[in-house]
Amino acid sequence: MKPLAFQALRLLSDGRFHSGEEVAHRLERSRATLSEALKGAGELGVEVFSVPGKGYRLARPVEFLDAHAIVSRLGPAATRVRLTLLDETDSTSTHLLAAAQAGAPPGTCVAAEWQRAGRGRRGRSWQAGLGDSLTFSLLWRFEQGAGHLAGLSLAVAVAVVRGIERAGVPGIGVKWPNDLVHDWKKLGGILVETSGEMLGPTAAIVGIGINCRLGEALAGRIDQPATDLDSCSGTPVSRNVLLGEILAELVPALDRFGAEGFAAFRDDWKARHAYAGRRVTVLAADGTSREAQVLDVADDGALVVDEGDGPRRLTSAEVSLRPLEAETGSASFSRK
Repeated sequence: MKPLAFQALRLLSDGRFHSGEEVAHRLERSRATLSEALKGAGELGVEVFSVPGKGYRLARPVEFLDAHAIVSRLGPAATRVRLTLLDETDSTSTHLLAAAQAGAPPGTCVAAEWQRAGRGRRGRSWQAGLGDSLTFSLLWRFEQGAGHLAGLSLAVAVAVVRGIERAGVPGIGVKWPNDLVHDWKKLGGILVETSGEMLGPTAAIVGIGINCRLGEALAGRIDQPATDLDSCSGTPVSRNVLLGEILAELVPALDRFGAEGFAAFRDDWKARHAYAGRRVTVLAADGTSREAQVLDVADDGALVVDEGDGPRRLTSAEVSLRPLEAETGSASFSRK
């Protein structure tokens, strides 16, 4: 997408009519060039109305990310975060991985308005429209090797939920190993990718995607039941507030994880565990499935289940979980 399209959409982001002459003048482009640039808005999931005599208007306002608004929410974490905001990128995690290999410091954070190829777990793509989700990645460096970072995605989930609560949305649960859920529907996902020496140090790229608003078209492209923050809260949630509050929780959480591991987060994670004590379908990487009852989560983040022959530990590399239909029902979670 051409930079001009994002520049124009920012000027139209309030959802009011703006004359084409005014917008073109502010961007120092011709009206024909502006019109051509706005034709690409549909690729971003944005509908632009063009009315003779009135000009251009977005079908609904779009909140763009604003560095000042985000940093103002960071508190003590402000000195630890180096924030980069992009109009678009293939993937914030891919972008940040290149920066990490070039020596970027811990706390480097990349957020994008639009990802052309957002990545989820097990090769899935992340579906989003402009302004409809929060997608960002954070680089953190640990002295330990990757083998000592078991449970990192679960600890991150705890910090993200705390940040969402700080932004004014309670009742969010966690699903092992890396999802955020509300009433059994997926709200967001976490993808942690690590690189480094066997014994350390390790660079971790923490990628996070959260649905802020799901329209019908976008929801139809998601391959599982999904929800968004606007539905969970009943009112729109500012993406700038959300990112600031999440980063404010993530920075101290990653410090603590480096010192104490997942055991320091285990009780808090269990208090938010959407599937605690429930029967689930365990989906193996080879496509086979089996039923099990969720028993516990271990200090290293492994899920403990009973498939009928006693407790068994599962790791995130092995399986995914799906609730049995009969076991679903309304639920909410609160910080303890």
